[in-house]
Amino acid sequence: MAGEIVDNNGRGEAAWHWPSIHPEGRKFALIAAAASAVCAFLAWETLAWPLGALVLCILAFFRDPQRVTPQSDRAIVSPADGLVTLIQQVPPPRELSVDDGSGAVALGTESVTRVSIFMSVFDVHINRAPIGGTVRRVVYIPGKFLNADLDKASEENERQHLLIDRGDGLLIGFTQIAGLIARRIVPFVKPGDILAAGQRVGLIRFGSRVDVYLPQGTSPKVLLGQKVIAGETILAEIGEQRLLEGVIQ
Repeated sequence: MAGEIVDNNGRGEAAWHWPSIHPEGRKFALIAAAASAVCAFLAWETLAWPLGALVLCILAFFRDPQRVTPQSDRAIVSPADGLVTLIQQVPPPRELSVDDGSGAVALGTESVTRVSIFMSVFDVHINRAPIGGTVRRVVYIPGKFLNADLDKASEENERQHLLIDRGDGLLIGFTQIAGLIARRIVPFVKPGDILAAGQRVGLIRFGSRVDVYLPQGTSPKVLLGQKVIAGETILAEIGEQRLLEGVIQ
């Protein structure tokens, strides 16, 4: 049940259930279902069956499962489902690092650790807030549709930057990046909105990527090539720096 408190001592309840479908995807599923029904009525089976399969694919893509978000002042949770494909030291995006004239806080220009999460078409594409706080910036940038797995996608692709201020000096910026197939970034939030950690903030239609900018003095707790889950996987703990090594097997 949404909002229920669970813990690592067994408090709460857990059961598998079918994930809901986000409303953004229902209209596409209805269109494909209607087209499939028309083709079936006209005995165009070579079109009816593929369109029927397309309905299932659309429903799977826009699935919106519940997630259990760790409640910790130190935790930065993953904003996206997918594969960690890049971990680099980079300057924050200009849109999040400089004064935009509104008086809103900014990340600054010193290099920080960027964790890039690639979402394939098989991943859940609902993105979530990495920390709780107030949305200070939402900046949309039109651009290209290069493969989101490429490093230069951060600078050249269509993207949307978000900045969350926890109110105690902690700022977390992250960027939704459209990919080779993705053609629209759909925001659920606007500047001034107050979010809880793990709350839904938007989605990207079809394969894409999310970049997270960790605060200085904080190292990721995930490894290159690791699979992460939006709203659940702890990407980093604030102020913790240590080398982690993994084995591919």
